[in-house]
Amino acid sequence: MTLARRLIACLDVCDGRVVKGVNFIGVRDVGDPVELAARYAADGADEVVFLDISATHEARGTLLDRARRTAERLFIPLTIGGGIRTVDDIATALRAGADKVSINSAAVREPALLTAGAARFGSQCIVASIDARREGARYRVYTAGGRTPTPLDAVEWARECVARGAGEILLTSIDRDGRRDGYDLVLTRAVVDAVGVPVIASGGAGTAAHVCDAVRQGGADAALVAGILHDRRTSVGALKRAMRAASLPVREVAA
Repeated sequence: MTLARRLIACLDVCDGRVVKGVNFIGVRDVGDPVELAARYAADGADEVVFLDISATHEARGTLLDRARRTAERLFIPLTIGGGIRTVDDIATALRAGADKVSINSAAVREPALLTAGAARFGSQCIVASIDARREGARYRVYTAGGRTPTPLDAVEWARECVARGAGEILLTSIDRDGRRDGYDLVLTRAVVDAVGVPVIASGGAGTAAHVCDAVRQGGADAALVAGILHDRRTSVGALKRAMRAASLPVREVAA
C-alpha cells in the first residue's frame, strides 16, 4: 500500500507570535500560533510544526505555554522544536502536547542527544532538523536559526542523524526559505537517497506545483508550507486537492 504524502503547516514562532521572513532574516508578524494552527488543522493539514525560532539564539527554553495551548486545539500530530537541549527538554515538550520534537543545534553540539532521546521515547518522536545552505557543490549545515555555519555536510549529517536514532528528517534550504520559487530539489533528493526514514522538504513553497515537485522529483515524504498559507495565497485544502489531481496519495480533505 502506498503511504499518503503529508502536507505540514509550519509555525515559526518568535516572542509568542508566528513570523515569516526570507532566507531566515527580515521576519514579520503574521498571526497568533493557536489560531493559525486551528485553522490549518480544520482545513486538512496532516501535521503542524511549532518552531520557536529564537530560543537557541537567545539561550532559553521553548515557549511551552504557547506550544501547550496550540496542542490543546489540535487533533493531528504536533512537532515542537526550538530550545530542545536535553532529554528532559524532550520529555517536557512531549508532556506539553507534542507528538514529536525537532532538534537542530543541540544535536550538532551533542549528537548523542538523538540516541538518548530515541532510546527513551522511540525514534518516531525524534525529528532531526537540518538547515542547509549551498556552498559550491556541497550543502553546509547551519545552526542557531541559520546564523552559525558548521563544518558538517548536510547529506552526511542526515545519515549520521538517522544512524543515531532520528526517525525523521526536517530538511530546510536556507537559500530557498521564504522566496516562493520552489524547494531545493537537488538537496531534497540527495538526502532522500541517503537515508531510510521520511524526509520533510522545507523552504521555498510558492505554488501547488512546487509542493507536488517536492514529492515527485525530490522524493520527499512530506512538504512543509508556511508563508503562502499565512498570507492566504492559497489554503491547505487547495494544495491537497492539487496533490490529488497530480495522482499523489493524500489524506482526504473535507469539502
